[in-house]
Amino acid sequence: MTKFLKVEGHGDLVRDTGSTAILNTNRPAYEMAKKRAAEAQMQRDNLRDVTREINTLKSEMHEIKELLINLTR
Repeated sequence: MTKFLKVEGHGDLVRDTGSTAILNTNRPAYEMAKKRAAEAQMQRDNLRDVTREINTLKSEMHEIKELLINLTR
């Protein structure tokens, strides 16, 4: 049977006596942290997509440049 003991000096923390883990019982703070993590992941995904698109455009511009150079020869 798991039992929780309050951590002295920390109102939102408890210690699980079975695993000795310290747990945060502040649910709104947990939900906020999850939301921030999801938003950060979305920003990283968007940045990765934009970077990929820029690299594709660079590659296409290079191909166009090579075609133009070959046409002028």
